[in-house]
Parts: sequence; C-alpha cells; structure tokens
Amino acid sequence: MRISTKAAATLAAVTAALSLTALGGTASAAAPAAKSTSVTCTAANTKVTVKQVDRPINHLLVEAKNTGTKTCNAYGAPYLRFDQGQSATPWLEASKPHSVLSLKPGQTAYAAIGTSSPEGSEGHQAEELDVFFSNRAMDGSVGSPASPKLPEGGVYVDSSAYVTYWQSSAADALVW
Repeated sequence: MRISTKAAATLAAVTAALSLTALGGTASAAAPAAKSTSVTCTAANTKVTVKQVDRPINHLLVEAKNTGTKTCNAYGAPYLRFDQGQSATPWLEASKPHSVLSLKPGQTAYAAIGTSSPEGSEGHQAEELDVFFSNRAMDGSVGSPASPKLPEGGVYVDSSAYVTYWQSSAADALVW
C-alpha cells in the first residue's frame, strides 16, 4: 500500500501530537511564561545591619537580609547618608557585578563601605546612617530608608568614603 506525501505528512503530525499528549505535553503552542514574582528590595522587606570589620581597615559591612515572603532584587548599590548629609556616598564602579542580585527569603546581600583614607579630607565622626535601596533604573531610591545602628561611638567618615555594589558574600564585598 502506497501513501501519498501529503497523507504521510498528516500522519506524522498526528503521531507527533499523540506522542506529546501521551508524555503530558500538548500539541498547541507553548504556554506563556509565568509572571515574575520578585519585588525590589526595600527597607520594608529587608533587615539592614552594619558591622565593624577588622580587615580591611576603615571599612564597614552592610548586610541586607530578605525578611519578606518573595524574592527581592537588590539593584545597584545602597545609597548612604551619614548624619542627614545632603549628598549620598559615591558607588565604587569597579565593584559592579555582572547581574542584579536576587535574594530569596532569608538570603543576604552585602556591601562594603570604605569610610576614610589618607587622601580624604573634611572628615567627621558620624553617629547616624540612613540606607536607601536603589530602584531598578539605578537612578534614584525606592521606599523609606533603613536606619541601622553604627558601631558604638560612631564612625570617622571623610571625603574619600565610598560604597560597593551589592554582592552575594561578605568576602566579595570586602575585597574592595
């Protein structure tokens, strides 16, 4: 029995569709991708702490732990304001990671603060710190700031201060 080319093609298509159905698939177009359930990390869905570190000298470590129920994205670097200052501490561009840091509930992001250096000037003893989270475009902050406690007695900060981008480990943050 000889089958025409058109009939053979139709038979092959039907066989493929039945095979997909038997495997739990469908012969129709793929289902649309699920909507993203991640949100932007903010002071409302993270717990922010600041720690003094032994090395490198003149550094602090910022930790932002996702306390929410959804994955949050830590965009860019934190915007820091010491003692209600008028300008944010500059981001260290060399520390920019290859991708956005996404934190599942319970995970932590890290950023290092270089507080002073011999090249710095106009230093002062900072007693307060506000930490703002960056928006997705990294051109401003989102939400209210977190106000973690600084080490006892405050921290000396001068014009050379900087903050790294968010990193996935304390070691990666403190490399800078």
